[in-house]
Amino acid sequence: MEKTYVHGYDPREHIRLQDQASTLVELLHSDTRYPPGSHVLEAGCGVGAQTVTLAENSPEAFFTAIDISETSLLTARSRIEAAALTNVRLQQGDIFELPFEPDSFDHVFVCFVLEHLSRPLEALLTLKSHLKPGGTVTVIEGDHGSACFHPDSEAARRAIRCQVELQRRSGGNAMIGRTLFPLLCQAGFRAVRVSPRLVYADASKPGLVEGFTRKTFTAMIEGVRPATIRAGLAEPAFFDRGIEDLYRTAEPDGVFCYTFFKAVGRK
Repeated sequence: MEKTYVHGYDPREHIRLQDQASTLVELLHSDTRYPPGSHVLEAGCGVGAQTVTLAENSPEAFFTAIDISETSLLTARSRIEAAALTNVRLQQGDIFELPFEPDSFDHVFVCFVLEHLSRPLEALLTLKSHLKPGGTVTVIEGDHGSACFHPDSEAARRAIRCQVELQRRSGGNAMIGRTLFPLLCQAGFRAVRVSPRLVYADASKPGLVEGFTRKTFTAMIEGVRPATIRAGLAEPAFFDRGIEDLYRTAEPDGVFCYTFFKAVGRK
């Protein structure tokens, strides 16, 4: 059973996840639709940030959303109720020990989950065993190694590397996005296709500057400051300089760029 989540479960992280989901909804989910009557498993739903979008985009499909964290599920339940969704069932569960029969679902959806697991291939194999023949899996992950920005800053790049290292030490991989194609192929999925989803934010896109550069990415890196200092990965002043420089990319003459990867495969 894997329970480590490098970003933690405090309310600020819940807010960041919601900011991320609302900012990226079109980029990541515009082409995710499930047929009426289909049963979809969302594995690792967290606070329900993606669940609401999935259920609203496919109102006649039925979603079972699971997560290992009871705290996260409480927040997810509040979101589902606030959105008045009736096609979602929330359930506590471990991806590696799913409480369902084999071949139970028509489709599986996994978003920002594999990056936190030390055994992502095993997770995919487990999920595949609960997918009906011919069913699809959709996986979305980021890749911190894809971040580039202006003005450039060694301190900012070092701060990002600190987060990557913390995630590695907890068993995850913050750069897993680039590996989705071989991972799904190794798991035996057919017709695997991967599409990069580029976030590009400059002053002409104020919604992305605020929603992604500031509130999603930089807030995520800033959130690991205590763990970074405890681990001795950076001096406090240097890490703080990195955060300042990341916020600097959100100024009128700044630019921030990041790539997500979306993979779809068939059993």
